[in-house]
Amino acid sequence: MREVTYSKVIVAVRGGGLTRVGAETLVERCAAAVAVRVQLNIDDDPVSGAMRIDELDPAIDAVVTYWAGDVDAVLPAVTRSVEVPFAAWEVTARAPLDPDLPADGTRIEALSNIAFLRRPAELDREEWLRRWLEDHTRVAIDTQATFGYVQNIVQRALTGDTPRVDAIVEELFPMAAVTDIHAFYGSDGDQAELERRMTLMLNSVSRFGADRHLDVVPTSRYDFDLSGMVSDG
Repeated sequence: MREVTYSKVIVAVRGGGLTRVGAETLVERCAAAVAVRVQLNIDDDPVSGAMRIDELDPAIDAVVTYWAGDVDAVLPAVTRSVEVPFAAWEVTARAPLDPDLPADGTRIEALSNIAFLRRPAELDREEWLRRWLEDHTRVAIDTQATFGYVQNIVQRALTGDTPRVDAIVEELFPMAAVTDIHAFYGSDGDQAELERRMTLMLNSVSRFGADRHLDVVPTSRYDFDLSGMVSDG
């Protein structure tokens, strides 16, 4: 039996139109196109009080992620299912915090933030990646209450007229973080500790340009494991 390598694609949906109920057809079409996993992130009611940052207009309000052996073969399933503008990127992922989560389509009990980053012109790619992946990762984990943290490096755009994005970050926070900044930073109500953590975080993100020209989308997350429907051929 040959070994299959699966690649990851992140699709940013802009301008509304994708709901959890309406996404059922999208998931079915991705499965038919031999995707092995689909992750839906939707800016919906449970996270409506969370902070968001919009660089793009229309704004990103949903994200579809899929894994497949042939990512180009699955993209038409998204095209048929999403009627508003969207952009897609193939990425390479690393997961400093990778919790075991249900993948049966139920909502993950978390605030799932997705940030779209752009490399500043004054940093070359190698130095930018070093500051982000080597210097910043530990700071992000130590100063926030995240229990899931995935760093996605963009390798190529899959859609035409795709907005520039160099990396996409996925973070999972406790649901209390939607409205409680102490729950977001894990400072346990201590104002001095909150300010210390916020200062460390701001100083760190500013070193690689993640303090500007970014989109931050608060979402609910729904995972679908489709691997049982895929044959290795």
